[in-house]
Amino acid sequence: MDLRELGRRAGSMQELDRSAPTPEDWRVELIGVPAGAEVRLRLRLESVMEGVLVTGEIDAPVTGSCARCLEPIEDTLSLDVQELYAYEGSTTEATSEEDEVRRIEGDYLDLEPLARDTVVLALPLAPVCTEDCAGLCAGCGQRLDDLPADHAHEIVDARWAGLAAKFGTPSSSPGAPGESPTTEEN
Repeated sequence: MDLRELGRRAGSMQELDRSAPTPEDWRVELIGVPAGAEVRLRLRLESVMEGVLVTGEIDAPVTGSCARCLEPIEDTLSLDVQELYAYEGSTTEATSEEDEVRRIEGDYLDLEPLARDTVVLALPLAPVCTEDCAGLCAGCGQRLDDLPADHAHEIVDARWAGLAAKFGTPSSSPGAPGESPTTEEN
C-alpha cells in the first residue's frame, strides 16, 4: 500500500484525502478488508513540538461471514484515528519504547501501519449479519431465521434405534430401557 506521505514541514498543517488499495493481510478469521479494496483516508497532518500529529477518519470496506449463520456480510467501517509520529531525537522518541510510538522516517510518514492497525483492531471477532440472528438449526443446518416458528426435529432415542430399525417403529417411543412398551394386540 502506498501511504507514505510528506509530513515534516515546520509550522505547517496538511489536509490529506486519499484512497489506496489494501494488501491481503487486513483481516481476522471471519471478516476483513478484501485485498485490493480502496481504503479512504481523510487525515490532517499537523506539525507539533514533538513530531507530526495525525488525526482524521479512515473508511474501509469489509466482507466476511456471520459467525452464527454463515451468511455473507458486507459493510464499511468508519474509524477515527489520532496518532503522534515522533521526530528523531525528540523527547517523545527518547522516552518511549520502540513499539510504543510511531516515528518519522526521514521526511516521510508511513501511514500504512497506522491504517492497518486501526482497521484490523476494530474488526469484530464474531461478526453477525443482524444483532438478533438466530444462527443455524442444530438438526438440519438450515438458517433458523428462514424457518417457520414451529420448526422442530424428532429426537431419536439412541437406546431404541436398533430395535426401531428392525421392527419399523419410531425409535423415540416412550419408556426407559428394560421397560416393555405398551402395544395393542389384534
